[in-house]
Amino acid sequence: MFKISPIQDKNEQKDIATSLGVDFLPDYFGFSMKDSDSGELMGFCQFELNSGEAIISHLVPSKKYSDDFEAMFILGRATMNFIDTCGVHICTALTDAGDERLLHAIGFRKRENGFYVDMTGFFDGNCGHH
Repeated sequence: MFKISPIQDKNEQKDIATSLGVDFLPDYFGFSMKDSDSGELMGFCQFELNSGEAIISHLVPSKKYSDDFEAMFILGRATMNFIDTCGVHICTALTDAGDERLLHAIGFRKRENGFYVDMTGFFDGNCGHH
């Protein structure tokens, strides 16, 4: 089992980003996914939340859990659900935000400069008719 939590401490967010080899973005939100038993980091998501859209900059697993597609899928969808709950329904992901197959699986579609999803109705029980 694992637990997905918002990162409240910017120093922790910085340490996690650094440990995974991604840029720390202090103005972005961060979610961590940790093993419930050991507390070991499994994955990390970093994103910006604006009034009109959200931008996912990183959706990355730790090295040990790089093959756990299902767990990363859940981290991605949990992040998207949080964004949608905040009233922001348009979300983009940077081209190098994460595994392209994962981004596609959680609902993003590739665009010229990254990935895009309109989450209007996405989490109302019928996946926005997708």
